[in-house]
Amino acid sequence: MVFSTPIFMFYFLVLTLFLYYIVPRGGRNVVLLCASLFFYWWGERAYVAIMFLSTAIDYTHGLLVERCKARGNDRGAKMAVASSIVFNLALLCFFKYWDFIAGTLQSAGLTFMPVLNIHLPIGISFYTFQTMSYTIDVYRGDARAQRSILNFGAFVTLFPQLIAGPIIKYKDLGDQIDERTCSTERFASGVQILMVGLGKKLLIANNVGMLWDSCKAMAPSELTVAGAWLGVLAFTFQIYFDFSGYSDMATGLGRMLGFEFLPNFNYPYISKSITEFWRRWHISLSTWFREYLYIPLGGNRCSKPRWMFNLLVVWAATGIWHGASWNFLLWGLYFFVLLMVEKFFLLKPLEKAPALAGHVYTMFFVMVSWAIFALEDFAQLGAYLKVMFGLSGAALLDQRFFYYLTSYLPILFVAALASTPLGRTAYRSLSLRKQQALCTVLIAAGLIVCTAYLVDGTYNPFLYSNF
Repeated sequence: MVFSTPIFMFYFLVLTLFLYYIVPRGGRNVVLLCASLFFYWWGERAYVAIMFLSTAIDYTHGLLVERCKARGNDRGAKMAVASSIVFNLALLCFFKYWDFIAGTLQSAGLTFMPVLNIHLPIGISFYTFQTMSYTIDVYRGDARAQRSILNFGAFVTLFPQLIAGPIIKYKDLGDQIDERTCSTERFASGVQILMVGLGKKLLIANNVGMLWDSCKAMAPSELTVAGAWLGVLAFTFQIYFDFSGYSDMATGLGRMLGFEFLPNFNYPYISKSITEFWRRWHISLSTWFREYLYIPLGGNRCSKPRWMFNLLVVWAATGIWHGASWNFLLWGLYFFVLLMVEKFFLLKPLEKAPALAGHVYTMFFVMVSWAIFALEDFAQLGAYLKVMFGLSGAALLDQRFFYYLTSYLPILFVAALASTPLGRTAYRSLSLRKQQALCTVLIAAGLIVCTAYLVDGTYNPFLYSNF
């Protein structure tokens, strides 16, 4: 991925920050917009035109919604919101789902939709959701329409979170787009968060990811039960530290530019139920679906069958949002079933059960979900799950399992420890002077090690490139 080219990223960030801080405050959004467009163009070239189109469409629709509301024309405002939503969903569906739908139809003998082999624009699922939230927020009165197209463009294209989120709602960032505070303290804390995210991605996610790739590449006949679970454990850590690492980098870069993003992860692997897990995992996505899909459908203020239908729609949408493949839909429906079981039967027993039992229960089903998520081919998924649950006749253990376990045990231990707030708690228990000294040492060491990984490493997968 060109976005992860170390030389490009280093010079891009240094130049952007330099220009950002030397121009007058009124020109910072111009610098931000130009830098973001260049950043996207560097990776996607012609697809930057989509950014211009999306910005122009939603900017004009926001103004139209506000004008209709001011004149008491609620019907016109609703039509403008609907038009914006249709445009954004059409854009998303064309680029992300056209080939998936066409391929599915052709496999059923229907050939009226050709497979176009469309290249998926990076980050399209993130920025279309963000621009959709804008017109809805304006209609609801949660935000004012943005008068400056430059400022609105800076919101749409904001490069720290453009390609991998978190999903930023306009009502949470609109005021900061117009005016924000930059300070030495905020910049320094942004650097700290950036380095934490970089360490998560390069030092943990990439290393455990190699273990998962090795297990995934094995034929089912070569896998053992323990080996299959070890591979899924590796992916469980990889996806968390990959995505939360990107979110931390976005938050850190945003803070260096004066922005405050809401947290996107809150130690999800310490959860004691699936319900709690989804309060802690990818918070920006679950919040978006709750506010802009679940509640408009009626939420839980309706009959029980309708409430279940609302949740079914939300989880089907959550699954298919992650990728144009049937396994993602299955993944979403899998969590729908688990959440229904918890809401009707398990939540109260889980609250009374020992914490360890809740953790084991949650991680078991979460790890199974990551197998469904990671393996898009249904035949491979079925074979892998059979091995995991001992239904394929595979051996329990072999020498290869012990080799991988001993080779990756240190990084798995670090990943497990870093998945909990123990390190943060220990850090906060130190005196301020010790915190400052330790922070300086860790940032310096992290920068050196991460730079070495970037220069020498060839394994740097971008898990969220499909989103």
